[in-house]
Amino acid sequence: MNNHNIHKAWLLLRKQVKSLHVPWLEHMVRSSQHRDPFQVLISCLLSLRTQDTTTGSASERLFELAPIAKTMSGLPVKKIEKAIYPVGFYKVKAKRIRDISRVLVKDYKSKVPDDLDELLKLKGVGRKTANLVVTLGYAKPGICVDTHVHRITNRWGYVKTKKPEETEFALRKKLPHKYWFEINGLLVAFGQGMCKPISPFCSKCTITGYCNKNGVKKYR
Repeated sequence: MNNHNIHKAWLLLRKQVKSLHVPWLEHMVRSSQHRDPFQVLISCLLSLRTQDTTTGSASERLFELAPIAKTMSGLPVKKIEKAIYPVGFYKVKAKRIRDISRVLVKDYKSKVPDDLDELLKLKGVGRKTANLVVTLGYAKPGICVDTHVHRITNRWGYVKTKKPEETEFALRKKLPHKYWFEINGLLVAFGQGMCKPISPFCSKCTITGYCNKNGVKKYR
């Protein structure tokens, strides 16, 4: 796949993803009456190494207790732990969430930064989370690369990279800006439901004709 056919492939991809499960974070933003960068940030932190259903219910329980940074900064860590259990590494995440909330209150007037470099200054916030906050929280251009985006764009042959961070920078140079905002949501859903790591459903995929199938040894 290259920039000569990315536009055709993207239209087919959008249609196919409509029948697949939408990532919880995407659903949260779409169903909300307004974007809340703080809740996007916290939900992103909870989602690391945690299934969507667990992330969603944990986020809802936590935001019932503390929907804003100021309230969250005053919660005891044990109370946060209880609310977010059983997300992965819940004890580490509980302390990190409380600490980040305190930094936001102290250094940013309780507002989550909308700048990638500023977000990366927050302990525990990596490029994936920072890009999601920028795109989902502020509707600004960013490219969030997780394992699905990294795997699929390399499988397509659109990029040739070894690590997710390399993929992000490669896509920033190559991918048309109009696709930046939606790439993560589309490819997470596509990766979970269709273009799986092992034995993807190539026979059902509408963009198989544009895909190089790099690294695919077996498919359905």
